[in-house]
Amino acid sequence: MRTTTHSTTADLDTAVPPQRPLPTHCPPTDEDPSLRAAYRLCRRTTRVHDPEIYVLIQLMPAVLRPAGWALWAAATVLDDLADQQDAEPAERATRVEAWTQALQCDLVAGTSGDPVRQALVDTALRWRLDLSSLRGAMNSTRDDARGRHFADWAAWRSWCSEGVVPWVDQVRHLFEQAGVPMTLRLGRQQDYQRFIDGAQLTDVLTDLSADLAQGDLLLPQEALDAFPGAEDALRQGKWSPATAALIRELTALARQWVTRPAMTRGMHPGPAIVLDAAACLMRAQLDAVDAAGHSLLKRAPRPSLAARTRILVPARIRSKLAWSLTPLTMPGPRRPAATVRGPSAEAESTTLRPPPPHSAGARPPQIAADRMPAHVAVIMDGNGRWAEQRGLPRPEGHRVGTAAAHEMVYGALEIDLRHLTLYAFSTENWKRDTEEITTILEEIRRDLDEGPIRDLDVRQRWLGHPDKLPEELVQALVREERRTRNRTGLTLTVCINYGGRDEITRTAAALAQAAHAGDIDPGLIREDDFARHLPHPDMPDVDLLWRTGNEQRTSNFLPWYTTYAELYFTPDYWPDVDRRDLWQAIAEYSRRQRRHGGAGQ
Repeated sequence: MRTTTHSTTADLDTAVPPQRPLPTHCPPTDEDPSLRAAYRLCRRTTRVHDPEIYVLIQLMPAVLRPAGWALWAAATVLDDLADQQDAEPAERATRVEAWTQALQCDLVAGTSGDPVRQALVDTALRWRLDLSSLRGAMNSTRDDARGRHFADWAAWRSWCSEGVVPWVDQVRHLFEQAGVPMTLRLGRQQDYQRFIDGAQLTDVLTDLSADLAQGDLLLPQEALDAFPGAEDALRQGKWSPATAALIRELTALARQWVTRPAMTRGMHPGPAIVLDAAACLMRAQLDAVDAAGHSLLKRAPRPSLAARTRILVPARIRSKLAWSLTPLTMPGPRRPAATVRGPSAEAESTTLRPPPPHSAGARPPQIAADRMPAHVAVIMDGNGRWAEQRGLPRPEGHRVGTAAAHEMVYGALEIDLRHLTLYAFSTENWKRDTEEITTILEEIRRDLDEGPIRDLDVRQRWLGHPDKLPEELVQALVREERRTRNRTGLTLTVCINYGGRDEITRTAAALAQAAHAGDIDPGLIREDDFARHLPHPDMPDVDLLWRTGNEQRTSNFLPWYTTYAELYFTPDYWPDVDRRDLWQAIAEYSRRQRRHGGAGQ
């Protein structure tokens, strides 16, 4: 994450009406002077180094502001360590890594001698924040110290997602803990990602002069190549017609990306006001970039005081009203330090355990690497019929079937499968009995909260749509995605409220929206353009599709990904299978000859 310094604190302070200090503006403790001083330092750091972020935090409920200061001060400190010019890039990277490792030790201890880390540790303990998801962002900041080059927009967006989204997600979690969930990522994921991209591009354009002075040009080569001569001119500090055309193009693109009115539709007005104000501030900043001309290469531009006042005064009034009408959940007693997961926890082998051995001591077969599937997808069929055969209610079959799902994960880890996707609940399953539906969804939520795969090297993801799902289940799914995002073992994707045609329809709509916005030429759309607009564009094609329960159909499951999948059907009901059946399916796959349209041998 990068921070900006293009506005002065005094200017921004005069852009919002004064108000009486509230007790909750202070750190949430009165008995520890050093902690109060730590939070005050974080407030000053945010105010001076990132004044736009500071005024946005002021639009949050007062009880959340100290936590916001702590998060952004920590990000600022890491950025400063990565940007220090008194050391070589390798030394700067080492300093970032040392700060990150020290934070992990501080989380275990429950306090820190460093004031910024002290405030961040207190925030994590008090608000039940899982800081493990910040590991990737901190690694990104460490790598920034060595310099960056982006071949295309895809690589640039990956950098944004890795370095910025985890920090923003912590703020989202703060709102959730306060009882005001920010559910923008669920139904508006594409809008949210574009908004983040727009914020980062605005930041890059604003800090262009400072970055060029350090030898950095944080724009994708794909964008630079579209304006021949612009890159050389920028690196030489020259303002040319190509440079001007490039900047006009990029500011227009950033303005389009941050203008996402649908993103906050249906959201609680409090966080919606914060996001809307952020969008308005960024558009004002882009106006300043456009107006700067050649001076953009000498200093960071900033919008006028009048422009910021027009945005912030009404935003402050609306936010004050919104929070005055909203009952908030106050933080409880601090959680014990030993239960907090920090940014390095996921990287330590002691926090992740191997899968338990098979009860009969079975071991996976030896499959040559070039014969292994990369992605196995499973339709877990037969739970209800298994229960009916035994005179049990159908919901009981789903409870027992959860153990079989655990076995699949254990077996996938033991045979070193990289991707496993399980079909847990389809869009058609809403036609079933209410009790059965409730059991399925409650079992999934319980397993997310208490299940045995939480401490395995498994990256968990959800594919589906939030409509009609219980809010607590949706939040649990999002939380596990966030918590496990940096794990490098098996990627487990669970399809809940998923339909293949629905996925293709929504992807087509996203592609049409991108074409309408000018992001893509509709006459040049290719398969990879469509794939980039899927909910999980990095998901590989399915190599093996396995269905249990003695049925032989694909049931609207992953149609885009299974075009060339090998199909494998078995008669056993799902509760009767274990990891040996997965291994048998993979062994069968390894014996098949895959031609992909070729003549074969």
